[in-house]
Amino acid sequence: MFLTLVKINIEKNIELKSGSQRNRKAMTTLVTGATGFVGAAVLRCLAEAGHNLRALVRPTSDRLNLTGVDCEIVTGDLTEPESLKRAVRNCEAVFHVAADYRIWVPDREKMDRVNVQGTVDLILAAAAAGVSRIVYTSSVATLRLREDGLPADEASLAELSDMIGAYKRSKFLAERAVKRLVADAEIPVIIVQPTAPFGPGDIKPTPTGRLVVEAASGRMPAYVNTGLNVVHVDDVATGHLLAYAKGVVGESYILGGENRTLHWILETVAELAGQPSPRIRLPHWFVTPIAHIVEGITRIRGSGEPMITVDGVRMARKLMYFSSEKARSELGYSPRPALEALRDEVAWFYKHGYVVAKRIKKRFA
Repeated sequence: MFLTLVKINIEKNIELKSGSQRNRKAMTTLVTGATGFVGAAVLRCLAEAGHNLRALVRPTSDRLNLTGVDCEIVTGDLTEPESLKRAVRNCEAVFHVAADYRIWVPDREKMDRVNVQGTVDLILAAAAAGVSRIVYTSSVATLRLREDGLPADEASLAELSDMIGAYKRSKFLAERAVKRLVADAEIPVIIVQPTAPFGPGDIKPTPTGRLVVEAASGRMPAYVNTGLNVVHVDDVATGHLLAYAKGVVGESYILGGENRTLHWILETVAELAGQPSPRIRLPHWFVTPIAHIVEGITRIRGSGEPMITVDGVRMARKLMYFSSEKARSELGYSPRPALEALRDEVAWFYKHGYVVAKRIKKRFA
């Protein structure tokens, strides 16, 4: 019964918006996760496109990434359903980018509460409020990697048993729940699946951002044999807007860039920062026990995140390569070279004091 009412509300709201240009101009676009890495890039992109913006922000969030962006701020949290109802009121569009993105967590249920239940609560609230279009930021983490090392695509469907770690599991369950809402209640959601974003604004920083900081600081002498799909965070943001404008409801679109080995990434970052390149290739069997020790120390401390995790090592056993051909052909998505993404991220980290190596000054001072 509730899903039927949600569907009716959506249809009524679309009719109202199509019949009144003045009402259309007054409507608002909500962005969740706007203080974070990808969310802030999406917010900036929407601002440039002329959207009337609202950002859902937790009381404790660092608001550095909101600097210079004209947007209404609504205080709330994905774990507080009433705050979500306030956030979506009078919104025409929702970009749900927020997520608890950590490779390692001491409490998996807390991550599920944010990434899975929080996503369901937000989308139901948006649908009940008559939001006409929702873009949900999922992840390529929900897809099955190929055994032959070739790029996976949207058809590389996985099972829950394929998911390594709490984050992948939570994003898989969230995406499955979103697809069910689309199918059962015809809620207008388009799904985007970013790969590994790099670029300005990684304030936390993310797990991949921490690798860049370490390599740019000369603290990454070794590496394991794996690979990532490197994409500029601003291209991911543009991909969100393309999905909003051209995407098909219920469809998924990988937003990626270039497939590169971890060695190439670390070597490139080191070169940009004037640091020595990592030369020692460590076998996975050697790194696994180290990861167990580091995780154990982190648990004893009771705070922080381990630099290396067991799940991270397990994931690194395969090349995490993906294809964005569907987004290119159907959305007109066109990402820039991986080198530009890494250059912009190193420059941002240097500018904001994450990297203090003297040799970097010649390039980014």
